[in-house]
Amino acid sequence: MIRTTTNNMKTLFLLALIALASDVSAAGQQQQCYGIDPQADLVTFLGAELSYETADNICCHNHRFAEYRGYLEAPEVRLFDRLDPTVEHVFYDSVCGLPLFVAPRGRTFAEFKEESIHHGWPSFRPAEIISENVIIHDDGRMESRCLTHLGHNLPKGGVDRYCIDLVCIAGEPLTADGAMYKSLVAAGAPMGDVITADELDTEVYVSSAEQFSGKYNDWQRTVTIAAATVGSVLAVLLAFFCFRKKCSKSKKETASGKSAANVSEKEGKMIQEETNDDSSGTHSNDD
Repeated sequence: MIRTTTNNMKTLFLLALIALASDVSAAGQQQQCYGIDPQADLVTFLGAELSYETADNICCHNHRFAEYRGYLEAPEVRLFDRLDPTVEHVFYDSVCGLPLFVAPRGRTFAEFKEESIHHGWPSFRPAEIISENVIIHDDGRMESRCLTHLGHNLPKGGVDRYCIDLVCIAGEPLTADGAMYKSLVAAGAPMGDVITADELDTEVYVSSAEQFSGKYNDWQRTVTIAAATVGSVLAVLLAFFCFRKKCSKSKKETASGKSAANVSEKEGKMIQEETNDDSSGTHSNDD
């Protein structure tokens, strides 16, 4: 009985965990990057030496992991040594070439650099995102309209902060009449609402991104909900099995009581019969 109860509880516990893990974005079911490989030229982005294998794995075969922290400062990369601190820079999708971010905007180059180096990845703010070209999922995961994984939204100070993999924003510009654009359309990518490089005018463009979208992975809240859910399930199971155990014990006690009563009744009858036998013998003897 105990072994069966334990197995049942384990099964229900696993089912609860599976249910919690089953909330997967519908976009995640679509083939990443629409089956298109990252651009070959990304390996020499701004004269740096980026890893094509890392870009392929992170940008097109992954939704969770990132390049290692501090990659932007690696000796062969050193991103901020290669950027002109006096102008804004446009960062393009490493697969399809869509413009994704314009930075620094609404802050100084030094602030852009300091925040990025502090966190270990290029960090952008709402004013710097080309909002038409980027999807922010409810859990904070970010990808381009080409379904290239970009990174995650990790708000800071009540404002969205986009923590982005450098290898996924190291592409060359996409133009509406280019071969890549036609390949994306042929693959079924919804390109009607995007802004291509030749359509982007950075002097007049204003991002429509919210300062705080509320879209991020609140892991503490998720863990709390998961713990409460699993705890509730276990509490119900424990109460149920305790109830069954008490009922079983009660039935056994009732059966034991009836059995004892029957024995007492039989013993009483036996004593009465013995007494009757003795009386009958006395009356029948003739002296």
